[in-house]
Parts: sequence; structure tokens; C-alpha cells
Amino acid sequence: MNKPNAMKKSIVAFACLAVFAGSGLAGTGVHQASAATKTVSATAVSTSALTASQKADKIIALAQSLRGKVTYKFNVNNPSKLVFDCSSFTKYVFGKYGVSLPWSSKKQGLQGKYVSKSNLKKGDLIFLTVGSSKAINHVGIYIGNGKFIHNTIGPHWNGLLVSDINSANYSKRYVTARRVL
Repeated sequence: MNKPNAMKKSIVAFACLAVFAGSGLAGTGVHQASAATKTVSATAVSTSALTASQKADKIIALAQSLRGKVTYKFNVNNPSKLVFDCSSFTKYVFGKYGVSLPWSSKKQGLQGKYVSKSNLKKGDLIFLTVGSSKAINHVGIYIGNGKFIHNTIGPHWNGLLVSDINSANYSKRYVTARRVL
């Protein structure tokens, strides 16, 4: 090998080492590092080391960053076009941080552990009814201070909305909450 090629390989190797060290992948297995470098997403670095509170903050930040970009369409789960119903949206944002949820607000309402309304924490899933029954048919993510973010549609709205869980509209529609983090 000639000196210019050896120098180029050394520079490339050093650059790769710097990228791995800066991303937190240094010291991980070759398989993990290889898989992470193939993934081009915000979650390429493992989220397993995050606390529940840190995951909640990241999930909420991702959800809020998608305001104005996501569209609601009933019974649709199309991440490539950012078109979701309420439960496919929660499935999408939680999935980005390693939390697997089924696609259905009723099925999501069976995940994790029950949490009372007075003990809600950021990242808890909150479930509502659309009609007068107490049947679960809508889901959102609790973001703190009595607020939740959800993908919804109305006469003058389509997409992500931050709402007050204690408002006249949502307090009477509240059914339950689950902690999945």
C-alpha cells in the first residue's frame, strides 16, 4: 500500500471512530454499531438507556415537532406521508423510542398500567370517548400541566392539537389513562 492510500484510510478510520464516539456507540458490539449506522433516523442511537421521564420528554418533543405536518384520517396509518388516525399517531411516536403499541385506541387502552387522572405523568396515554358511552375511541399523549396532544379532526381543524384535559369538552369525555413508559 502506498503512503497516500494509507493516509486516506487512516483519515477515514479516524473519522469513523469520531462519529461512533460522539454518538455513544463506542464500546457497543459490531452488530449494534453496524445496525445503527444503517438507520437514518432520529432514533439510530439506542433509547434503552433513557429513563421513563427522558423518553416521555423525547416523545412529547417529537409529537410537538410534527404539529402542522401531520394530517388526521380515520383508520389510516401512513407514516411516510404523516397521515394518521389518533392511535396510529401514538403508535408512531412511541415506536420511534422503542415502545411498541398496537394500532387501535381500544387495544392501546389495555397496554401498560392503569394510572388515575390525578397521578398523570408526562408520556401517559389518555383515553377518551367520542360519544356518550364510556367506550374508548380516542387517544392522546399527556404532556403535563393538564394538557395533552392528540391527532384529531373537527369542523375547523385537522391534525395535531394540544388540548386541556380539564376543559368542559374533554373532562366529560375522559375514560382512563395508561402508563406505558
